Amino acid sequence: MISKAEKCEGSLLPELAHHLAEHAAAGRTGLVFVGARGGVLRRNNFRRIWLRALDTTGLGDVHFHDLRHTGNTLAATGGATTRELMHRMGHSSMRAALIYQHLVNGRDHEIAEYVDGQIKKVKRPPQGPSGT
Repeated sequence: MISKAEKCEGSLLPELAHHLAEHAAAGRTGLVFVGARGGVLRRNNFRRIWLRALDTTGLGDVHFHDLRHTGNTLAATGGATTRELMHRMGHSSMRAALIYQHLVNGRDHEIAEYVDGQIKKVKRPPQGPSGT
C-alpha cells in the first residue's frame, strides 16, 4: 500500500523521507523526533538540538512553533478555506484556526487583482445607445 507521503510530490519530500529514514522511530506510529538512543526526545534536549540546527542554517531567532504558523499562513494565502485549515491543523474551532492566519504583505493587491479578474470574466462589453 502506498502512503500519502509516497503519493506526494512536494518540494520537501526528499528531505522528509531522509529524516524519517535516518532520524525517526520506525513504523506508522513512530516518533518523528527521537533522542540519541531512540527514545522520547525531552524538551531540554530538543531545544539544544533546535538551536544548533538554527545556528547551522543561519536562520536566526526562529521558534519551532513558527514553522506551524508559516505553513498554515502559506496554505491560507494559497486559497485554503478556514475549514481546510482547521482540518490540516487538527482544530475543532474556527477561533483556533484564525490565530494562524496572518496578514501577508502585498496580498491585498493580489486579492484585488483576483477579484477584478473574476469580474472581467463575466462582465459584458459596454453597449452603444442602440443596444448594439
